[in-house]
Amino acid sequence: MKPTEARYGAIQMEHLFLVWALKKLHYYLDGSFFEVITDCNAVKLLNMKTPNRHMLRWQISIQEYRGNMTIVHKAGNIHKNSDGLSRWELPNTPDNPSYVPTSAEPQIPTEGINITYVGTEFFEEVIER
Repeated sequence: MKPTEARYGAIQMEHLFLVWALKKLHYYLDGSFFEVITDCNAVKLLNMKTPNRHMLRWQISIQEYRGNMTIVHKAGNIHKNSDGLSRWELPNTPDNPSYVPTSAEPQIPTEGINITYVGTEFFEEVIER
């Protein structure tokens, strides 16, 4: 989550999570009919005609699921299992499905790079500089 997103209100967080989940589960959901069951009635606002800029961006990003996705509101007192999953924090490690590498970590594994061309003229000139 970006620092600006951390300051979003509860309703915007619900929308942001829905967009994140649809992107993350795209290969499972693409072409399937599915329901999004939520305890936040405002998620239905993703269907509104005059959205603000955040809602518009999120509407565009979930547009491909519009015909296959149904958003269902289930009251929080009936929907008791919803918050337990969303509040359970997992460490940001590579075995976590939602792992996001930090900028301090190398994006390309350097130990697997083949260095057979170091002895050529081009690299000798580079090394001399």
